[in-house]
Amino acid sequence: MFHKTVALHPFADISVHTEGFEMVSAQFGADGLAYILLINQIPERERGMFVPSTLKKTYTYKVLYVEDQHIEEVVIGDQYYNYHYVQPLHRHLLLVGARCSYYGADKYDLNAKVCDYKGNTVREFLLGDGIQSVQVTEKGTIWTSYFDEGVFGNNGWDQPIGAHGLLAWDEQGNKIYEDNVSNIADCYALNAVSEEEIWFYYYTDFLLGRISGGPGQAKVTFTNPGISGSSGFCTDGYHFLFDGGYGKSGTYILKKNEKPGGLTKGHKIRFLDEKAEPLAPLTQDFRENRVLFSKSNRLYQVAVEELV
Repeated sequence: MFHKTVALHPFADISVHTEGFEMVSAQFGADGLAYILLINQIPERERGMFVPSTLKKTYTYKVLYVEDQHIEEVVIGDQYYNYHYVQPLHRHLLLVGARCSYYGADKYDLNAKVCDYKGNTVREFLLGDGIQSVQVTEKGTIWTSYFDEGVFGNNGWDQPIGAHGLLAWDEQGNKIYEDNVSNIADCYALNAVSEEEIWFYYYTDFLLGRISGGPGQAKVTFTNPGISGSSGFCTDGYHFLFDGGYGKSGTYILKKNEKPGGLTKGHKIRFLDEKAEPLAPLTQDFRENRVLFSKSNRLYQVAVEELV
């Protein structure tokens, strides 16, 4: 296995938009734009450990969407919910909180909010507790993956919504697919390439799953990527760029699908920023064939094809 170093330059600087705000997440949308979720103050954890779902005071969110050097912003004020993800949903924005609690029959947090581009709430619905990642396709299918607490239950959920580890929903919040093939204890990574091509990677088997045919006619196939604990990957269908996995922060591995059922051993890649320093991102997001990094209010991206 050989090593390769790749220098990246930022494609956008969002500093002018972040004064008085802190970054929550940065994600690609199905439209290819970068969507940044900011909050005026990161909520304190409960007992210093647990991420709260509902908040004791109102917070202000700001969503940036970035196309090349052009940046637009949407302010969403007076919010009592702790949101972690943002995705475009047709002509609206979808905000999703990773955590939600169950209080009793028909009493639970609604952790998905659809807003218009003026910051007004359009509707809210439930997507379940313990959400690891959220990606929305161009047609408006919402894919959610779940970490272990969302699969096995916590926060009052004896019958957790995310028990199958991977679900799909329509834009109104109606479930249209759940994984019944994989044995998912923790869905580490999700990549919604298109309506007909969804990839996922999970614990405990550390297999790479591919859903083809869309939610209504889903066919699931598996590949052994030969990597343990990766938190994300992107692909052009033949090449795969993985986060390095357990204990390998800052390292990425580029592999190829040369034969059915498995990937090559691949080679390691390390990214540098424009100052030739190691790119230690605050956030990273893998979508389709690209990965999005954020560091010090600067955004970086690279496509698999640029690394081959």
